Amino acid sequence: MAGSQPVRIGIVGATSYTAREAFRLLLNHPQAQVVAACSRRDPQPRVDEVFPEFTGRVNLQCEPIDADALRGRIDVAFLCLPNGLAMTLAPRLLELGIRVIDFSADYRLKEPADYAAWYDKTHTDLDNLAQAVYGLPEFYRERIRTARLIANPGCYPTSAALAILPFLKAGLIEPTDIIVDSASGISGAGAEPRPEHHFPERHETFEAYNVGKHRHMVEIERTLDPYVRGSKTSVIFTPHLVPMERGILSTVYLKPTQPISVEHAMQVLLETYENEPFVRVRERLPRTSEVARTNCCDLAVRVVKSRIVVLSAIDNMVKGASGQAIQNMNVMFGIDEKAGLR
Repeated sequence: MAGSQPVRIGIVGATSYTAREAFRLLLNHPQAQVVAACSRRDPQPRVDEVFPEFTGRVNLQCEPIDADALRGRIDVAFLCLPNGLAMTLAPRLLELGIRVIDFSADYRLKEPADYAAWYDKTHTDLDNLAQAVYGLPEFYRERIRTARLIANPGCYPTSAALAILPFLKAGLIEPTDIIVDSASGISGAGAEPRPEHHFPERHETFEAYNVGKHRHMVEIERTLDPYVRGSKTSVIFTPHLVPMERGILSTVYLKPTQPISVEHAMQVLLETYENEPFVRVRERLPRTSEVARTNCCDLAVRVVKSRIVVLSAIDNMVKGASGQAIQNMNVMFGIDEKAGLR
């Protein structure tokens, strides 16, 4: 579709934080346009009523979520919906010839038993689950090009996988001895109001949550598993909330299979991401402020007491969600991968 008419996008779940970020980025996309916005609200608002910063910039009235109403109007749907809803909508969209990028976890875990165990739901769309492509372009770009359904990765798994996969692919680390500590801004919890997310509860506090049972732990493991022969990986993942709006900083601890220098570790990262437009390998330790509102992942590495320590910083709303979705869309439709993301 590159060089022809703009890609027509429908954003489903248009009042969410990830939708807001998608609108912001797509306003500057030279070859794509949001033409439909759908929400679960009643009555249906205008987009600029929900997000006043788009006044005079996004002239869309939200409409009910109805796949058939989108027939012939859009080329791709961004599903910014809670877990469990996408798998009820995606099948009909795909039948209508509409490609789908799902922001939820519905198509990330290939084993239905994993989804049932971690999300307490029975998967109802097994045929499309089997065909869905995990949308991490740095490692699945060729499959993304022809995909009809993309499972947009989670924010924590994106930051972790980009730090771990170069060493795992090279056979340099023990696959069953991986530790990931991540700290995230509160926007990762979504727009739905909850008492524990109010300002007085989050201000001036730093805490871990869902220790040993966060759903992204299994996603990290399943993302790494294909690169291990004859076994599975084992990851200890601990997420933390910090009093900031956006950003993730992950500290990843890896046990090398042989002695390794920091120079060697740095070279592994540099060679892996040499031609990747959104991964920056740096000498200095990354900061969330330096990736905020960008689609970049900043990586740095150290060797400490025979452990490889990789630091990974992303914006959870961009590379961890909407920016990565746009990057995937660009690959799917043969557009410059950086379009809308500069």
